[in-house]
Amino acid sequence: MGQQQLLLIVLGVIVVGIAVVVGINLFNANATTANRDGVISDLNNLGAMAQQYYRKPTSMGGGGNKFTGWSIPTGLDSTANGTYSATVSAQSVTLVGTGNEKGNDGTNKVKATATVSPNSISVTVNN
Repeated sequence: MGQQQLLLIVLGVIVVGIAVVVGINLFNANATTANRDGVISDLNNLGAMAQQYYRKPTSMGGGGNKFTGWSIPTGLDSTANGTYSATVSAQSVTLVGTGNEKGNDGTNKVKATATVSPNSISVTVNN
């Protein structure tokens, strides 16, 4: 083979190598974003359940305008997106969701916090 052919083969291997590395990085970034979105969605759903409990009268198994007594339903404290915990007070619930993928810093897992009040759900992404 001539030198030109060898140079083209080496150049082709380098280009393919770079393309593989870029593809892996894009895949990892997409997995992190998808996990973060899933955790946020789960937190919004849990927040809506807490608000439903708040508004339901005590005679129907609700809180009667209090969050006290609400807890994350069995089976929803851990999903395919991550694990969840709740801190409940009379007029608010703080939900913390920890995802399965590494977050933006590359070491800690995706984490988001939702603050649920009787009329709103506010989600903050921590990582």
